[in-house]
Amino acid sequence: MFDAQQIQDRVRELADELNEDYQDKSLLLIGILKGSMFFLADLIRFLRMDLAIDFISISTYGSSTQTTGVVRMLKDLENSVENQHLVIVEDIVDTGLTLGYLLKILKQRSPASLRVCTLLDKPSYRLMRVPVDYRGFEIGRKYVVGYGMDYQERYRHLPFICTLKKEICPL
Repeated sequence: MFDAQQIQDRVRELADELNEDYQDKSLLLIGILKGSMFFLADLIRFLRMDLAIDFISISTYGSSTQTTGVVRMLKDLENSVENQHLVIVEDIVDTGLTLGYLLKILKQRSPASLRVCTLLDKPSYRLMRVPVDYRGFEIGRKYVVGYGMDYQERYRHLPFICTLKKEICPL
C-alpha cells in the first residue's frame, strides 16, 4: 500500500504541521504501544520544538483481527499531563473505540490542549466519532501490517505498509 519513501515523506509533512502549530510551545507526545513506535520515532526526528514523550498501552483487539469492543488499559502514563499540550500519536484509527476511551481519560487529567496524530485513518470503519487532527493516509476497510502494525505480533518490522495474503489473514 505504502512504501518506505512514501511513509517518510508523509511523516515529514505531518512533522511540519506540528512544528508550525506548536512552534512556541512545549509538547508532550503520547505514543500508543506497540503499533505507534516506528511512527513516533520517525516523527520526533523531524520536530523542532521542546518536547517530551510518554507511552500508554491500551487494547480492544488482543490477538484477534476484530475488535472485542472492550477497552483495556495495559500500561498508563508515567507522568502527570495537567496543563500540558498533548498529542496522541497513533498508528491507525479505525473503530474509534480505543481512541475515544483514551481521549475521555486524558481530558479528565486537565491538559492545556489535546490533539490526535495518526499515520493511518479508516473513517469508514468508525463505530465512534473521534477527532483526528493530523492524518497521514486515509485507507479503506483493509487489515494492514508493517511499520509497527502487526498480525498476531508479527510483521511489525516491515519498513512498508501492506495487506496480507488471504491464506495468512482471511479478512
